[in-house]
Amino acid sequence: MIPVEVATSWADLQERLFGGSWREDLGRFRSSYAYRGSRYLSTSLSRMGGGAQVETHMLRAFRKYAAAPPPADGTVWSWLALAQHHSLPTRLLDWTYSPLVALHFATADRRMMGEDATVWMVDFRKTNAWLPPRFRTALDEAGSDVFTTDLLARVTPDLPALDALGETVLLFLEPPSLDARIVNQFALFSLLSSPVGDLEPWLDAHEGVARRIVIPADLKWEVRDKLDQANVTERVLFPGLDGLCRWLARYYGTRSRPR
Repeated sequence: MIPVEVATSWADLQERLFGGSWREDLGRFRSSYAYRGSRYLSTSLSRMGGGAQVETHMLRAFRKYAAAPPPADGTVWSWLALAQHHSLPTRLLDWTYSPLVALHFATADRRMMGEDATVWMVDFRKTNAWLPPRFRTALDEAGSDVFTTDLLARVTPDLPALDALGETVLLFLEPPSLDARIVNQFALFSLLSSPVGDLEPWLDAHEGVARRIVIPADLKWEVRDKLDQANVTERVLFPGLDGLCRWLARYYGTRSRPR
């Protein structure tokens, strides 16, 4: 089971989020955790009730009708990342390398300030141990712990090839720098080999790879205010006028729940 840790203060929360980041081999603090500030681990594809056929049709239509230039490497994985980035339901799940960015998404909804929040942490160096040998070899040869779109294309060219593995495989995919938003959010995606796979049971079944940090409701306002002071806001994470307006509407909102 995924251990549940309850933060008791801002300082305690930081210790939990940044804990385990020391790398003795490097002599540096280099975390191998991906972070997600959400109560849930379900993908947008699973929430809409879609499977492999629906996913294939939607991605084909997206590639056909998208007005944007195609991704530089042209791989299906770059197209999938681009589609996810623009809210098309996919099997990708949003994560970040940054614990503070994850905290932002856990505390950004003012309507939910009276409820506990969650930040999930998954150690992708540990989850890589369950990858098929050719996947691990590709990462080792690249000196990386996560896949890029072109690296993933070398070991599995498309979604049907991934589906055909015959086992549920979890990997992490770093998207191309599509725009300032994806860069500022320090974005990362998880990817299950099954389009209808559920990540939480997979993590439950693999001991020691994940943690769940709970932020109690009575701590959330302090966390939110300190993130705002640290400039971890919609204005930065969603560059442009839309992000600016989202930040202003939240920042100047009252502490009471709106009617």
